[in-house]
Amino acid sequence: MTDSTHIVCPHCHTTNRVKNTDLAKAPDCGSCHQALFTGHPASFDEAAFDRHIARSQIPVLVDFWAPWCGPCLQMAPAYEQAAAQLEPKVRVAKVNTEETRNLGARFNIRSIPTVALFVNGREVARQAGAMGAADIVSWTRWHLA
Repeated sequence: MTDSTHIVCPHCHTTNRVKNTDLAKAPDCGSCHQALFTGHPASFDEAAFDRHIARSQIPVLVDFWAPWCGPCLQMAPAYEQAAAQLEPKVRVAKVNTEETRNLGARFNIRSIPTVALFVNGREVARQAGAMGAADIVSWTRWHLA
């Protein structure tokens, strides 16, 4: 087992090598010097999504949502709370399907909100419909166990 993990910065999208012992110590990006983990979901466009899914060695939880979607807006505070609980073991992100229609089509997103969990570049689980923070956290951890 390696003693470091590749983490993609949610701000500049540079891949950083972080010692595993430093993951919980609020590491900063070596390029832009901002926090690698903020306790809040990162917003991804298509390029950022592809980079994080391909390069991050931690799981990536993605909320596919739209600004006109009532259940999406209702779930947003719970997703925020879940991010604070899941990081730094999981990168928590949001993809606005109105701004990144290609991703919605590419992943066959048929209803929103839909959360999808990616591990080692592959989707391993998906759940449609709004969830509370505790459900998001337990659903994610269950699929990573």
